[in-house]
Amino acid sequence: MPKPPRKSNLYTRTGDAGRTSLFGGKRVAKDHPRVVAYGTIDELNSVLGIAISFIRQRALIASLHKIQNELFNIGAELASDKPVRRGKKRSDTFDLAASSTTYLEQLIDEYDAKVPPLKTFVLPSGSSAAAFMHHARTVCRRAERNVVTLARKEKINPEILAYLNRLNDLLFALARYLNKAARRRELLWTQDS
Repeated sequence: MPKPPRKSNLYTRTGDAGRTSLFGGKRVAKDHPRVVAYGTIDELNSVLGIAISFIRQRALIASLHKIQNELFNIGAELASDKPVRRGKKRSDTFDLAASSTTYLEQLIDEYDAKVPPLKTFVLPSGSSAAAFMHHARTVCRRAERNVVTLARKEKINPEILAYLNRLNDLLFALARYLNKAARRRELLWTQDS
């Protein structure tokens, strides 16, 4: 008689019917707004990883790795069906703080000062790093919309929405900066095509 297959650390088979577990154990459908929200955060994190692979500036890479780590924390917070308890830190609870959004604002100010002011929209293009940063920006906006949908149905930490809104601004500023650093001309939107 053949041996039963060894259970892998990568698969559990518990999601084969389209359901998954939140932190805390509650089972929900894989298209539940909470799962969609943290799934899009994960997608954003992956696109950021691609963009980072084209960047050579160590300080910027370090800042983006910090943001990637924060996105994991946000995903974990969204994956919890336990309400956020302000000021109560436990190992299984994540609570995004306003200081994380302030950090993004500092980065926006730093990198936006390195590019000329904009008078019209720019086309998402340029260097590979900039193009993927634009891609990350659009995924960030979708993540934000998905979190808004979730917030209409369940209580979430409002700092998450502020963070995603500011992160979108930062990703735009970084796309512009990366094109300038690569000496790539920004393509401006024109009404005549």
